Amino acid sequence: MSDETEPGGFAGRLGVRVEKVTDGTAHLGFEATDDHLNPAGTVHGGVLATLVDTAMGTAVRSATDDGDVPATSQLTVTYLRPGKPGRLEVTARVRTRGEHLTVCEADIEQDGRSLVHAVATFALLHD
Repeated sequence: MSDETEPGGFAGRLGVRVEKVTDGTAHLGFEATDDHLNPAGTVHGGVLATLVDTAMGTAVRSATDDGDVPATSQLTVTYLRPGKPGRLEVTARVRTRGEHLTVCEADIEQDGRSLVHAVATFALLHD
């Protein structure tokens, strides 16, 4: 996928943009605004968790069969530093793919600095 697209559902309504997807990787963009901040004035942790989960799910879907539906079964988010309003870049990649489980990791950067590192396990549900 080379064209920018918006994912459906919650992530799409949040303003997430899918910028590039290749076999097992995904690159998403997001413009954080004042609406995405917590009371401390930094990007809300739930927004950041949504971004990595969406990116990893997109990466997993790009590496699975059409009949496989990835479902997040475990998500670990490590917050490295606070985010501020502005552009966030999210990169996700499949690390290990098994028959029923796939492990993925993702990073969020802003202004060239790491904000978040995440690891998730996805169960592959078969139609």
